[in-house]
Order: sequence, then C-alpha cells, then structure tokens
Amino acid sequence: MRVCTRSLEVWRMGVVNYLEALKLQDKLVSDRKAGKITDTLLSLQHPPTYTLGKRRTVHNLLVSELQLKSMGTERHYTQSGASLYGVKVRAGESGETGVWVGERKIGAIGFRISSGITSHGLAFNIDPDLSYFEHIVPCGSADKEVTSLNKEVDINLPTEEVIHEQLVSCFERLFGNTNVIWRENPSVYDQQN
Repeated sequence: MRVCTRSLEVWRMGVVNYLEALKLQDKLVSDRKAGKITDTLLSLQHPPTYTLGKRRTVHNLLVSELQLKSMGTERHYTQSGASLYGVKVRAGESGETGVWVGERKIGAIGFRISSGITSHGLAFNIDPDLSYFEHIVPCGSADKEVTSLNKEVDINLPTEEVIHEQLVSCFERLFGNTNVIWRENPSVYDQQN
C-alpha cells in the first residue's frame, strides 16, 4: 500500500509590511497554480494595519487618513472578505464574521479561491495593543468589543513563537499535511525569480 505524503512549507517571517506580505502571497498562489511549489504557510505579523474588504466599508474607520499616519498605521483594501488555552471560542453568529469569545471578537479569517487554489488570512489577537481597535468598528459590529488571548486567560501565556507553532500544528492536522518543512526568515525577494 502506497502512503501519500502531503508537504507543507512554513515560513517564519517575523514582522512584515502588509503590502509586501500580500504581494508575496499573490506570487506564491501563482507559483502553486503552476505546480512550482508545495502548500505554503506564512507565519508573520504586520505592523498596526487597518484593512477594508471588498465592500469598502470606510465608514467603519473612525479616524482620518491623516490621523492614521500620525498614529503610524496604514489602511489597505483587501479582496477577502474550538478551545484555545481554556478559552471557549465560537464562530460568528448570523451577521457576525470572525472568531468570538462570548460577545468579544478575538480573531478574523479571510480567504480567496482562484483556479482551485485557496489563499487564507488569519488574524489572531494573542497580545496586541487593543487601543488600536478604538479607532474602528471591527467588521461592522459597533456594539461588540475586541479582545485578545492574553486578556481572556488567567495564566501566563507561552511565547508568541510557541503559540505560532501550536497554530501551525492545528493547521497541519486539519489539512492532513504529513511533511512539514520550516524556513526561518526567508527573504521576500528570494521568491521573485
């Protein structure tokens, strides 16, 4: 009996500008469509960034472009519209998107499908500066609060690196990857050949 292995390459990238990461993701999707690469997962963080989806709901952004710049944040438009550490999370109810802890949003998920290839985005609030969320209506839910894993638990969390590894492990199990290859800080520009 032949055993099929499904590879996953995980790139630990640290903090990456949103547009650079998006360009890289588009390049990787193109390479995946062409069969040049295996499944690839980017593990990274962005500097403070506000994104607006396909519906361009700019009314959910409560500050001007000038105020965004003075705060050191960026705004970008996008094309995408279980239990963790003892925190009971749930999917959004009717009209809600994302991942929730009670009435508080802890994460957002976006995806796009093109020519049978999916590209996903996952924002999971481990321990961000939650004050940035005071300047937006998160996903159009004005009466909802944003939270973080650190705020929801009564324990000291492991390092972000450990949490990222645990998220990758969950991804690996869910998608049936049996051969995981880790790359540390691969250069975005190395992939442009």
